[in-house]
Amino acid sequence: QVQLVESGGGTVQTGGSLRLSCAGPTSGAYTMGWFRRPPGKVREFVAAISYLGSSNTGYADSVKGRFTISRDNAKNTIYLQMDSLKPEDTAVYYCAADSRRVGKFSKGADFWGQGTQVTVSS
Repeated sequence: QVQLVESGGGTVQTGGSLRLSCAGPTSGAYTMGWFRRPPGKVREFVAAISYLGSSNTGYADSVKGRFTISRDNAKNTIYLQMDSLKPEDTAVYYCAADSRRVGKFSKGADFWGQGTQVTVSS
């Protein structure tokens, strides 16, 4: 069983920044990433990063240029730096891990964290 533990959510004003962290599996070469579920909407893909790191990442169009995903394999942790936040970024953010490639990660994942709330006030 792969355990994922998110942290770093909270409330921020429009234009502000937050950084999410996810402590992930201690073994296995997993692609990891983030999804989010806005209020009243379905879950959507946000970003993904391969086990090899920032040389292979993917982003949803809605967050490109504002969010940056990174990972530190020595700490078994990935991060999501979120800048220029907008009210439409308000959602529960879920960390996820899967063995599939970054290009397929947006279709879903096998392992999920419990989620962390991000609220952007206008």
